[in-house]
Amino acid sequence: MRKRFHQSLDELKEKLLVMAGFAEQAIQRSIEAYRTRDAELVELVRRSEPAINRLEREIDSTALDLLAMEQPMAVDLRFILSVIRINADLERVGDLAVNIAIRAGETNALPPVDLPVDIPRLGTLAAAMIRKSLEAFIDGDAILAESVLTLDDEVDKLNRAAFHSLSAVIREQPHATTQALNAMLISRNLERVGDHATNIAEDVIFWVNGRDVRHTMSAA
Repeated sequence: MRKRFHQSLDELKEKLLVMAGFAEQAIQRSIEAYRTRDAELVELVRRSEPAINRLEREIDSTALDLLAMEQPMAVDLRFILSVIRINADLERVGDLAVNIAIRAGETNALPPVDLPVDIPRLGTLAAAMIRKSLEAFIDGDAILAESVLTLDDEVDKLNRAAFHSLSAVIREQPHATTQALNAMLISRNLERVGDHATNIAEDVIFWVNGRDVRHTMSAA
């Protein structure tokens, strides 16, 4: 019975990693769509959403079945609870990727404007946070997960700087208002991606060490 249970846990983990791959790819494509003004990438991101949503439902169903039928103890219980929470965060990352792609598509239809914000840099950092948090999950590495938490401040800082610089563009260059607003919203969505990566890292720490570090790191 225990062997079958742990096989089920392995299968649950594999499903979550497939979900993670879809979500991470969607974010990378949405950033590239903005950078290269590629309409095909925008469409690829939009078409990826149903698969991510379907996987979210499957993972939740599997995890809840394991909770109901097996009554796991200690570390296995924490693992399943963490999977449920990480699953929800990955689904939101997929939603944010679609939001970014939509804004990129709108921007691509307008004349190019030189904006004082480095969206690809912010996107690369947010995507790196997602990747690191998932590596921490794969390896059960709480130390790596903690390193993700420190990156969130940098993403927040870049987002605040983007808001201020783009607000100035809107005031001083009315013809670039739509492009600046879209860049501002993309920056905000990438900041939210960083928040979800932070959530995933916190869930890894909870699973591995049994410590709930939510709302404590920023106050430290």
